[in-house]
Amino acid sequence: MTGEPAAASPLPTVRTVTAGAALRWLAAGWADFRAHPWPSAFYGACFAAMGFLIHFLFGYAYQYVSALVTGFFLVVPFLAVGLYALSRQRERNEPPRLRPTLTAWAPGAGAIGVFALVLVVILLVWARASLVVFALFYTSEMPSVSGFLEQVVSLDNLQFLLVYFCVGGCFAVLVFAISVISVPMMLDRNTDGVTVVLTSLRAFGANPGAMLVWGLAIVAIIGAGVALAFVGLVLAVPLIGHATWHCYRALVE
Repeated sequence: MTGEPAAASPLPTVRTVTAGAALRWLAAGWADFRAHPWPSAFYGACFAAMGFLIHFLFGYAYQYVSALVTGFFLVVPFLAVGLYALSRQRERNEPPRLRPTLTAWAPGAGAIGVFALVLVVILLVWARASLVVFALFYTSEMPSVSGFLEQVVSLDNLQFLLVYFCVGGCFAVLVFAISVISVPMMLDRNTDGVTVVLTSLRAFGANPGAMLVWGLAIVAIIGAGVALAFVGLVLAVPLIGHATWHCYRALVE
């Protein structure tokens, strides 16, 4: 008597790659940028403008920074889809065109919107957790806006810094794990948010070495873009965006 065939997994197959794969994704992302620099730079300029605005408000109207950062996390997935769409155009040997990428998110707007809201919820939880850490471990008076970094990053607050970065690191790893291939997969397969998040978590868990290198590369490149008065984001964001498309292609069959 034969048994019933096993049900096929609803999740796509995840590949394992070497740690050096992250460097290949960056090389492929750079090739995409060189193939269509102006459409890519347009999206980079959008991120740079947002960075300028946040920086300006932090200095002159810091009470609005939280709302702006929250809004930033809402629009990031939609803006990033344009970069993934440009990489897909090149993959299909199509001419690079900016206009179609502006609405590439539309077919999966529901799933991408839900994913953006999940990111915002995590951001809000982190904001609350950071306040708790400040209340429990920060021994000096609350830092002022003008001298925030100088007052926080001090040897007098070593215990606070250790706890703050441990807690913040946990939130960062969580966001990275659920988003490493989520939005490109939504664009490519028009699938639901639960499937892409579970697939992203599986890809993250199956490739710890590559994910470590990839995460460090993202932090280094975006950090350099911010350090260059946000102008560097015009190049840094498209590079990471295009490379993320190749990360998705490499990790998901």
